[in-house]
Amino acid sequence: MDRNGDIKNKRWQGFLKIMEQKPIKRICLMYSGGLDTSCMLKWLQEKYNAEIVTFTADVGQELADPNVLKEVEEKAKKAGAVATYTMDLREEFVNDYLIPLIKANGVYQGVYPLSTAVGRYLIAKHVVKVAEKENCDAVAHGSTGKGNDQVRLDITVKALAPDMVILRPIIEWGMGRDEELKYAEQHGINIANVNKKYSTDENLWGRSCECDIIEKPEEIPPADSLEWLAPSEKWPDQPEIVKIGFTKGVPTSWNDKPMSTLQIIEEAHKTSVKHGVGWVQHMEDRAVGLKSRETYELPAAAIIIPAHRELEKYVCTRNENSFKAIVDQKWTELAYEGLWVDPLMDALNAFIDEVNKKVTGWVKVRLFKGKAEVVAQQSPYGIYNLNLATYDTDSKFDQRAAYGFIELFGLSSRMGYQTKQRLLKDEKEKK
Repeated sequence: MDRNGDIKNKRWQGFLKIMEQKPIKRICLMYSGGLDTSCMLKWLQEKYNAEIVTFTADVGQELADPNVLKEVEEKAKKAGAVATYTMDLREEFVNDYLIPLIKANGVYQGVYPLSTAVGRYLIAKHVVKVAEKENCDAVAHGSTGKGNDQVRLDITVKALAPDMVILRPIIEWGMGRDEELKYAEQHGINIANVNKKYSTDENLWGRSCECDIIEKPEEIPPADSLEWLAPSEKWPDQPEIVKIGFTKGVPTSWNDKPMSTLQIIEEAHKTSVKHGVGWVQHMEDRAVGLKSRETYELPAAAIIIPAHRELEKYVCTRNENSFKAIVDQKWTELAYEGLWVDPLMDALNAFIDEVNKKVTGWVKVRLFKGKAEVVAQQSPYGIYNLNLATYDTDSKFDQRAAYGFIELFGLSSRMGYQTKQRLLKDEKEKK
């Protein structure tokens, strides 16, 4: 065995020794009822001879209605779970995760508004609560060693419960999808969508899709990878304009009707889906260093984030807007990379909240043939003066002030340029 392999083996032996010191008798499994977590429930029982508690989160996934969630719960019980928890976390997801994201204009690498990413922190928070309530020795999840979710879940769990053991069956068991299917058949595990090609994740902020042909960057993602957005042949032939009201950066009305932010997200989702708005294909830099090809359906985010960003620009000074973009990028990187609990997030959120105190007003967004465009905005705090900005003859702006402004504003640049020319001339003469 080479040196690297020897080091890895020692680390694994060290992990197993820790397991021996602390017997695992009860495990809380993050459970969706799909192929991976269904196999995990049985595998964890066999591997550790442990009792399994399941935790399922309703974060607004498209199929998360009470009947479907009840079926997932019954499936877990039938597979031997000693306790099952299903929690409606939609309001908390919106208030504690999506509203901060909207205020931060959280869009990773210019296109991805962190739909799956921020949902993981909420799930990690509640799985710890359930595990502690049920006196579990460990929690388990279905993330692979290649993705971002393992980073988000593990860091958050360890921050909230430092002594909690984290099990990662997909890494430990080494089974591929074909082997998982055989395992499910051998253990009488009923799996819906056995022929499912793609790996997907959904919540009320978006739907991610990867695997199969999507992993080939030279291929165009096929239509069957989309599930929410209407196909182009069904897009309306007339544009639709929606009006979103904001109070201190928080969406508070839809077409002049006061609503909760959750209701506004639901309305934005339904409207965008109809017009085919919110599809993204993205070559993404993962936290672990790999690149991955992903596609996303992001109907609500495709309306709300641009609306917020334009209103924010309207009420902020040039210096505020310039610095806010830097803060937003750092906030987005931390949120994407698994560092939601980092103290820097608190500092960034404090600045973001301060800026958003004046982000109050309304924005109109035009939806048409797959595009969303901000077309109008108004705010009592807008830094705009028609009497100064207009090009009409009755403008109050004294254009003669430009003479002195340009003279002083460009002074340093002119002097720097002239100095550089003298330097070049001196060097040329020396030759």
